[in-house]
Amino acid sequence: MHDLLTVSVTVFMGFFAIMNPIANTAVFIGLTSDQTHQQQKATAFKALLTAFCIVAAFSLLGKGIFHAFGITLPALRISGGILVFLVGYHMLQGSSSSMHSHQEEDSQNNTSSEGQDVAISPLALPILAGPGTIATAMNYSAAGGFLSIAVTISAFALLCLISLICFIYGQKLVSLLGVNGLGIVTRLMGLILTVIGMQMGIQGIHDAIALFDHLTK
Repeated sequence: MHDLLTVSVTVFMGFFAIMNPIANTAVFIGLTSDQTHQQQKATAFKALLTAFCIVAAFSLLGKGIFHAFGITLPALRISGGILVFLVGYHMLQGSSSSMHSHQEEDSQNNTSSEGQDVAISPLALPILAGPGTIATAMNYSAAGGFLSIAVTISAFALLCLISLICFIYGQKLVSLLGVNGLGIVTRLMGLILTVIGMQMGIQGIHDAIALFDHLTK
């Protein structure tokens, strides 16, 4: 029971750091500034539901994807660790990684046409469910059986609920924290992410060496 609680907290914190709902709230407000409050709520729900479906699908199909493409878990952990580390590194510098943000020119193109739906892109992809988030989900879910998948999906569902609340009350949250507060939160999440990414990479290298030794015996 204690191990399950530890794993659940670890998975949740990993998702929380890489999605950073507080910093993403500022992005959400910027993308939906021309919408009414009801439209913002609908956009937030649609974006988070889409992100949840994407992450849940990769969590459920992770092992099937491995077998289909001949991918090993150590390879995923090493590559996923690099992705997560890069996202965290950019956040430590006080900026968003290009893997989890929309480019300025894309933003201008998306918002230039009236009624453009930003819920799917760029909110759901790549801001909420970017490569780092997907790699994290597959790493945690593929580490065990059904229980690992259930913990991964449940942790992400809880984070989506927290993000929904942050988005709905985003104006108050951003005004409360201010620019400096958002910068501090972003850097703290970046520090956590770099450590998580490094740990994933170390575990992947360890597993790869063990797999190599097993195959050569």
